[in-house]
Amino acid sequence: MTSLMKDPLLWILLGVLVTAVLAVMRARRTNMALRRQGADLRTDRDRLDAERLRLHAEYETLRAEHERALAEVRDVAESETKDVLRAWMRTLQVLADEQQRSISDLARLKYGNDPKILADFMTIDHTNSQFGRRAQGIAALCGGWLGRREAAASVYDVARSAQGRIRHFDRVQVHSQVNVAVASTAVEPVAVVLAELLDNATNYSAPGTPVEINIQSVPTGVCLIIDDAGLGISQEEKDRAAALLNAQGPISITSLGSPPRVGFAVAGVLAARYGFKVSVDSVSPYGGVRAVILLPESLLTQEVPAPAEPAPVTVAGAPKPLVDTAPGPAPVAIVGKTAGGLPKRRRAVAVVPQPEPSAPDEPEPEQSSEVTASRLGAFARGTLLGRDTSITEGSQEQ
Repeated sequence: MTSLMKDPLLWILLGVLVTAVLAVMRARRTNMALRRQGADLRTDRDRLDAERLRLHAEYETLRAEHERALAEVRDVAESETKDVLRAWMRTLQVLADEQQRSISDLARLKYGNDPKILADFMTIDHTNSQFGRRAQGIAALCGGWLGRREAAASVYDVARSAQGRIRHFDRVQVHSQVNVAVASTAVEPVAVVLAELLDNATNYSAPGTPVEINIQSVPTGVCLIIDDAGLGISQEEKDRAAALLNAQGPISITSLGSPPRVGFAVAGVLAARYGFKVSVDSVSPYGGVRAVILLPESLLTQEVPAPAEPAPVTVAGAPKPLVDTAPGPAPVAIVGKTAGGLPKRRRAVAVVPQPEPSAPDEPEPEQSSEVTASRLGAFARGTLLGRDTSITEGSQEQ
């Protein structure tokens, strides 16, 4: 024993053993502390995760409520804006209608013998018709009323009416192969939509190039085909037009840009409301855009109104009265019936009388103010056949 206690190696081993035991015990305590700490951290993590999920759910709920509240505010603001605009447009429509009637009465009854004043009246009347069309378009976007038409109008007269509502009316050529009438409730909507399409066609094609309207019978009704010689539209613009022309609900007026581009929006709203179709996804034979209005047989009638005989305009000092020489519906021949029983008619080519040639030694006569007034008056009277409406109180669906 004494010898063992005196052996230094033994003491070293005992020291190492004691140190190892202490280290192991300390490590176990540390490990246990770390485990407790890890468990506490996991508990905190789970608690924080649960809190995060709760906060996220509350955030989503608040965001949804905010979006609903914002949508309600927008809907209320949109509705109130449309109500105000609709009321204003109704007033402007009434004023434009009264002004047009006053101009027509003054030109016909009081100043018809003065060619210069008559020409000025016709210019004012044309400007007024464009103003009225704008008011009608905004009213339509706001759910408003276009006006009451008491009688049907031939498709040709509706096209002429639309032609008279645009700035560059003189570039539009109307070719008709049918003599079918549009029901009274659809006359104004079709005229307004056609005018919007003609306005686009003339504004987005080169000045001086013609814009053609071809009126053709199809198995399901009648098509008005508008062809221009512009540069066409991109696929993005076609998609936008298709969305507006086939809108499934009300169109927000704040989504139409600044300045607003309302043509396709007006066409889409009126087409949906009155049951006809509009498309602009084709290319015209001239490389521009082909727009098509398809009128179903439900909007057509066989009761084609007879064209009214225009009263001659007498100019003081003129050797003979100036008559209305505007192109009107030519004679038609019935060539069959559509599937729904409507008559198919083909319009005969109208013969336009040519002026007598001047004597060889006489200079080419200048276009007189009387002739200018006569042509303006003839065109105005021709377009009135399709826009004889009254803006009075009535059903919004008329």
